[in-house]
Amino acid sequence: MAKDGDWDRRSLLRGAAVVAGAAATAPLLGSAISYADADADALFKAGQFEEAGRVYEEILKTDPANVHAARRRGYVALLSNRFPEAEKYLMMALELAPSDRETNQLLGDCYIRQDKFALSVPRWQATGKDVYAKWFGAVSGEPYQIHGDTAQLPWQQMDPFPLVEASVNGGPPKRFLPYTGAPSLGMSAEVAREAGLTAVTQQQIDYMGGTAWQYFGVLDFFKMGGIELRNIPVVWTETDTPEEARDGVIGTWVFYHFLTTFDYAGRSLILRRRTPETARKVRAAAVRAGAVPLPLWLAREQMLHSTGSIAGSGPQVLGLSIGGSSETAAIMPEETVKQLRIRTDYDRPLETFGHSHPQVVHPCYPKEIRLGDAAAEGIYSGMNAKMPVAPYGFDVPATLFHPFYKPYNITLDFTGMNVYIARGKAT
Repeated sequence: MAKDGDWDRRSLLRGAAVVAGAAATAPLLGSAISYADADADALFKAGQFEEAGRVYEEILKTDPANVHAARRRGYVALLSNRFPEAEKYLMMALELAPSDRETNQLLGDCYIRQDKFALSVPRWQATGKDVYAKWFGAVSGEPYQIHGDTAQLPWQQMDPFPLVEASVNGGPPKRFLPYTGAPSLGMSAEVAREAGLTAVTQQQIDYMGGTAWQYFGVLDFFKMGGIELRNIPVVWTETDTPEEARDGVIGTWVFYHFLTTFDYAGRSLILRRRTPETARKVRAAAVRAGAVPLPLWLAREQMLHSTGSIAGSGPQVLGLSIGGSSETAAIMPEETVKQLRIRTDYDRPLETFGHSHPQVVHPCYPKEIRLGDAAAEGIYSGMNAKMPVAPYGFDVPATLFHPFYKPYNITLDFTGMNVYIARGKAT
């Protein structure tokens, strides 16, 4: 783990099927937690975000100095990319407690999702993430400039992970892993050298029992089929050399600038410019294909969530780790398998690494995993006893991975904040 708490890109990919969360939320600050706070927190923890938001608003009417309620109310809005609303309440919390690390982190995330990098810099400084502050402060002009309307990138392979081709600073095609579990655009140190990248800052990170240096810079342009992105923050690590046929990773920060479809059944990644007309067409096509619009929530800069169920649990918040590499359809904490009585094979542990730390995963077999109308019965999954139940302040009983999505196409609408999953190829 990096000194400021960020995972390095390589170990994030290696651990994609092992752990699906970050650290639990920071200790609560501000006024003492009241009964009403506890009720709102219980709703939030259960994934009843809008209901929790309304209770937090009621708390603020009678206790306007309640930092916790203001921060959580802003967090509820940020989960759904409602930026003016998120800023209103997070700024309220910040005025009440300027040094509150959690508030500063949420507000920094709120700004980078809107490409307001300069506004995010003091927020990262306040959280102690000096690397982020220097990195985003080094991006001048408009970031993530989009040229072109649509890119359909054929997958060069399906397993052990999907790969697509893209060009870095006009160079020859390189093979990139699309993965929502990664935040930024990342690449190998060799590709970064070929592209002439210069680091604006760096940090030492834990790496597979040792340490390594991670570098941050700004890429001039990145071409993906019919789309070219310009002025993009990128990261590379000294240990990242091309291997396993992979030259880099495309993360969620790139995907949320587009209407993004992971077309597993059609073996392609489809990126469309986010315009009202394109959004209308994509949503209509998804509905015609039988996809029910599901809520999309974005937590901690890149982690996607929606509503699904596991082993007859009823509606729950599930993590969506799309792309990436995994042999298991889902990873879940031990509490999930115990509460839902999911058959787990404790006699066949898999000793591996997740985020550069030793992890042990046990095979488990939920009777059903469901996301909308997409379902898998008795599919091979994994239980990790070290996986936190509520990594972002709300319960996540399981996170879905690569094998679950294979019969389907999944469209991520970051404007309407919906997920559409339908069987077969995207149309």
